[in-house]
Amino acid sequence: MIHDTTASMAEWRVKLRSTLGDDIVLSESDEMLPYCRDWHGDVTSNAVAVLRPRSTEQVAQAVKLCSELGLSIVPQGGNTGLVLGAVPDADANQVVLSLERMNRIRQIDADDFSAVVEAGCILSELKDAIAEKGMFFPLALGAQGTCRIGGNVSTNAGGINVLRYGMTRELIFGLEVVLPDGSIFDGLSTLRKDNRGIDLKQLFIGAEGTLGIITAVSVKLTPYPDQVATALLGLASLDDAIKLFRRARRDCCDLMSAFEFMPPLAFTLAKEAMPDLPIPIAADYPAYVLMEISGSGLVDIDDLIGRFLEAVMEEGIVLDGTIAASQTQARNLWLIREGMNEGQAKRGMHLRTDVSVKLSQLADFVAEAERAVAEAVPGSTCVSYGHVGDGNVHLNVLPAAEATLEQRIEQIYKAKGAINAVLDRYQGSISAEHGIGRLKRADFEARLSPVRRQLLTALKKAIDPDMMMNPGCQLKFSTNS
Repeated sequence: MIHDTTASMAEWRVKLRSTLGDDIVLSESDEMLPYCRDWHGDVTSNAVAVLRPRSTEQVAQAVKLCSELGLSIVPQGGNTGLVLGAVPDADANQVVLSLERMNRIRQIDADDFSAVVEAGCILSELKDAIAEKGMFFPLALGAQGTCRIGGNVSTNAGGINVLRYGMTRELIFGLEVVLPDGSIFDGLSTLRKDNRGIDLKQLFIGAEGTLGIITAVSVKLTPYPDQVATALLGLASLDDAIKLFRRARRDCCDLMSAFEFMPPLAFTLAKEAMPDLPIPIAADYPAYVLMEISGSGLVDIDDLIGRFLEAVMEEGIVLDGTIAASQTQARNLWLIREGMNEGQAKRGMHLRTDVSVKLSQLADFVAEAERAVAEAVPGSTCVSYGHVGDGNVHLNVLPAAEATLEQRIEQIYKAKGAINAVLDRYQGSISAEHGIGRLKRADFEARLSPVRRQLLTALKKAIDPDMMMNPGCQLKFSTNS
């Protein structure tokens, strides 16, 4: 039974503290604020309490207690998501369960090329610990210094290395999950081949905490790529970027680990965020590509990228370029890509999209969608960039600088509608890597086929019949649905 009175909230907090302990439960508004606000600060909510368990057993205890009290749970990792998947939306009966204290690396097995890590481990810390053992975990995100591996798995995060290594789903051996009834699913095997029926871990990868709480993950590792070549290239168009990608896939094969495209505006935005950031190439080409190939062992990466770029420049596909001569220079090139995002944030509330189309349609889609936005929202600025190799483009829209908050909200709504209308014609996806959360729920539901909705509803009812896990995220379920 769900209660919604002030008296019940106070009673719930007392019961949570008395059962779980004051160390685990936060209930003061100022303490809960960081857990109830999205990463960009666009949305601030509230909760009955924030729970911060230190072990899987404490997570299970908390879930059982919440079930008894009729409280819903919003699982949270680093709270760096972009679709409001980890922010509560009904403070009267929701608690946030943060995994931040469950941050141990349980084991790294160099012989097995695997690691087992708790869900609250920060991604960059996991990558650094693995690198010390001479191995590599390829998931790479702009937020890797704050995001946590459990959230990465729950959202099936993408990032810059999808081209070579795949989405997070393809980097996972197994999971440990606390289910809505408080039982613990132990699926932390590191077996590479295990064909014993339905692969249950796949139910929870990308589910955004709607079916259970991921508490630990076993991940796949690779040899550390001790040779990395990073190049920033200027081109005449996005069409040429697609052409360059096709050549790179053929000539560099599976050694290409990243291939990002950016508009010239990227440099302006990056400099707004990082005034001292060096820009080692002219900023007036129509399109740019940030490309990386990497390897280890006997492969000569420097020779490979040198011969490749020489050929494509002779053919006129690439007009200008620079190759990083050191790790510092390579890092600075990637800071242009990351700084572009910070620069957009500094310009205020704006539309952030995460869409995908077939690779062969990417350039046409971007051109058509940008025209549609220009017609729908005159005076706005499109910032289109993303992962060429997987058809994923972030077609963001910045309202005019002088727009009021109300005008920005209206322009964002119109721009999103214009982009989605074009996307639908291309039969693309409204979410390539960020997930659905609460922000995209209405757009997601509007595009669900009856059969897919039926399957999702049946799955939710089977695993979480009381609809207590992250309600309102992905689909708006009810006990009567």
